[in-house]
Order: sequence, then C-alpha cells, then structure tokens
Amino acid sequence: MQLLEGQTVGIDLGTTYSAIAQLDNDGNPRAIPNADGKTITPSVVLLTDEGRVIVGPSFERIAIEDPSHVIEAIKREMGNKDFYIVYQGKKLTPEFISALILKKLKQDAEQRIGPIANAVITVPYYFNDVRRKATQDAGRIAGLNVIDIINEPTAATLAFAWIRGELGQVNKLDREKTILVYDLGGGTFDVTVVRYNATNFRVLATDGDVMLGGLDWSRRLVDHVSEQFYRKFKMDPREDPETLQQLAQDCENAKRELSERAQVPLEVYYKGKTLTVAVTRGDFEKMTADLLQRTRDTTELVMQQAGVKPEQLDHVILVGGSTHMPVVEKMLTEVCKQKPNRDVTPEEAVCQGAAIHAAILEAKATGGESRMAKAAINRLRAVHTVDVNSHSLGVMVTDPQDGNRKINHIMIPKNTPIPYSVKQRFVTTSPNQRRIHVCILEGDARDPDACEVIGDFRIMDLPPNLPKGSPVELTYSYDANGRIHASAVELTSNKAASTEIVRASGLDSKGVDVLEALASEYVVE
Repeated sequence: MQLLEGQTVGIDLGTTYSAIAQLDNDGNPRAIPNADGKTITPSVVLLTDEGRVIVGPSFERIAIEDPSHVIEAIKREMGNKDFYIVYQGKKLTPEFISALILKKLKQDAEQRIGPIANAVITVPYYFNDVRRKATQDAGRIAGLNVIDIINEPTAATLAFAWIRGELGQVNKLDREKTILVYDLGGGTFDVTVVRYNATNFRVLATDGDVMLGGLDWSRRLVDHVSEQFYRKFKMDPREDPETLQQLAQDCENAKRELSERAQVPLEVYYKGKTLTVAVTRGDFEKMTADLLQRTRDTTELVMQQAGVKPEQLDHVILVGGSTHMPVVEKMLTEVCKQKPNRDVTPEEAVCQGAAIHAAILEAKATGGESRMAKAAINRLRAVHTVDVNSHSLGVMVTDPQDGNRKINHIMIPKNTPIPYSVKQRFVTTSPNQRRIHVCILEGDARDPDACEVIGDFRIMDLPPNLPKGSPVELTYSYDANGRIHASAVELTSNKAASTEIVRASGLDSKGVDVLEALASEYVVE
C-alpha cells in the first residue's frame, strides 16, 4: 500500500445511498456532507440528453426524465461483464457508472476538506472476488488511490467500538465482547458475528445475500398496488415505464412512512384512471414476511456457524437504512433475546468505519501527526483486525470414487481467518500426462456446476512418460484484502505455474486508464 499526497477518506458505496467520511483532528469519524448539506447521497445516476451526468438527482428531476436515462441499484451488477448502459454511443459498465457516483462524493467532499487522494471503499461481506475487483476498479476510474477494500460489517463494528471509546483504549475495555452485526441495506444483506477487545477484533462467521435488500420490500408494495389496480380496471400500471417509475418512488416513500405510521394511502394514476389503496403496516409485513424470514434464517445460521448462543451476545448492531422497519427489530429481539443497540446511525456507520480503517492504515504508514491529535494516532496504531473469507475456495478434481465425474474439492472453507495459505498434494490422473489444468472454484457445493469458476491456469510441457499418480502440490491463499492467489508444482519435474486470477470481468491497468480518461470528460453534478 502506498499513500499519495492528499486527504484520506472512507467511502460506503451503497446500492441505494452512498456516503463519505473522515476522522477529524480529534479522531472522531464524521460523515462529510454533500453539496446539498446531506450526509448521504442517492446512488442514482441520471444521464441527460445534453450530455450532463447528475448523481443523486431529486425525484422531481427524475420525474421529468426518460426512465431509460435513470440508473439505479448499479451495485447489484458489479462484476457482471455482460451488463452495460449505452450512452452517447459508448458502453458504460457497472464499474464506470459506480465511478461516477464516487466522483460525485469525492468532488463534493473536496469542497469541505481539500483534495482527496486515498480511499478505503466498503463492500458487502458476501461480495466475491470479481465484485471486489470491480469495486476497486471503480475507485481508480474515479481518480482515487484505493488503499483497501473493507467489508461493510467490519466497518460497522469499527465504528461501533470506536465511538463507544472501546477500541484502541485498553483501560476502557478489559474483556472480549461478542456482537452481531445485522446489515440490511437498500440492495444487499449481511449478518456477521464479531469478537473484539481493545486492540484486536476478529470475525467469527458471516453470510448474506447480494440480491436482497430494501428494494425488494418496496417492489412488493409496487406489485401489491398494481395488482389491486388491475383487478379494478384490467390494466397494469407496471407496463408503462414512466408510471412504474412514479409508482416505485411512491412505494419507497410509503415503506418509510410505514415505519412511523400504522397506515398510509397509495394513489395510482394510469391512463386516466385513479385508485387509492390503503396499506397498513400489518399488510406490508405479511406481504414481505418471506423476505424477513430469509434474513432470520441467515442470522440463525451465522450464529450457529460462529458457535455463539443468544446469551453470549453483548450487543446486536443495526446497519443499513432498511433496519428502521419495526418488524426487523422485533424479529432480532426474538432471535437474539435482546433489543438491538442503536448507538450508531445505520446510514452512516459503514462510511464512518471505513474512515477509521483508512486512518489506521494512514497512521501505521506515515504516523499522521500532521493532522490528527497524538492520542488519536496512538489509538489507531493499537488496533489490529482479523477478517474471514466469505466464500469457500476449491479446485475441480476427478472424483476418486467415480473417475468419470468432476467434483469441487474445498481447499479453504468459508469463515477461515485471513490472510491464510494452504498446501495440498494431488496426483495426475492418467499416464504420460503432458499438462495439468487447475480450475479454481468459489462456492461450497460439491458439484462444480453449482460453483463459480473464478480463474484457471495450466502447467505445460510435463516430462514424457510421466506415470499416472505423479504428485502435484497445490497452494491456495487469501491475502489480507480478500484477494485470491493460487500456484501449482508438479513435483517430479518441478514444473510450476501460478495465477493471481485475472478475470475477463476485471480491468487491467490500461483498461482502467482508458475509463479514467473517459470519466474525466463527464461533468458530474
């Protein structure tokens, strides 16, 4: 890691909202307001006909634009090499669109704290390596020196323990604490169990879903009122993009109101017809009960994997705007046998934790005495973190019980503390084998087709007449940033090969430079 000259920040690049933060001179994490004076910016990009890019536009502005020009929830497409938006004859990838959001956060924050050079960007724990690389690329395209990618629950834990004055101060915390972080954002969901003391914290277990979040609750409302409208008028308002856009915003607002009120009216206007549907909180909770149950199942599974019972939890932490729904707190109280803690602001905890992690890296690399107070520097230097991998890492091998079938042999199980490296020996499967193909898999299933192939490499030109069963040593590792490395050696000839898993969905340095130049052509508002 190399720090560049300039300010260092932490960024929560969210599905529906994003935020940027920095530690102040006294060591307090502060979310930095945007140009509108708000600490969160909608992760919405509007591409206008005039060539202007507006990040976080008001709903009033969105309402008068072509819905095809409005890009939302791009985080769900991160790492998807087949997804792109065509704009002014150019194909804009998820990394590029995310970079526009980051560029907006950066330029607004620079108006308050000066030039920003370095950033820690957060990702859901369950992001695989493809998605992590895409996030890192987005930061570089935005002109940021991405010094680390940190998991969102880890960031939230940092914020919680730091704000309570427990992290980095031995005299304030004389025992280990175990907490559960329930992170339900706009588009992704994670549950993580963390154990920490004053100077160290480690993740015990984690699980989640990158396609589950508050958006799915809102869409249930859209479907509900649309079906009511269809029953009455035999017309579906979801068929018209502009009507659907308006309805989606109305349902998002209604969802938020239902966290405070027992009932809200939803009005639908389509093709000259109007219908008002009264939705109660009870109705809403029933139509989304299966979504909540999915988060409950994950919560109970993670606690089981961590070996932690409800009575062993010191706190349950809520992260993400969707945790404001009362039914979430009710469910967690039942599962964890305690009321969730609200010491951190759900919408800001992740960016604050990212800022703390960024400051820790800065303090250890440079000292940071020029800006922060000595006491804050000492606290930062005292903190050490241990994460775990969120996906099992395996290799495709021939089933020893059935030579005609391939299976996923897990090398590094999920929830293994990282960094971690493992070596295992395998054997060649045929006589006179001239090459070895190592296929790297991410996933827990025994069937390779149920896993994701994340990379491969080959050892070529093995010696002639190599007997069947010749030994091959395979090394897999996760580095501290959750990136994957693999190597193999055929031990008879000492022929070797390795990879850092450069994938088609990832960008090389030249590709990033090209997109960074393109991003500089767009004026982001």
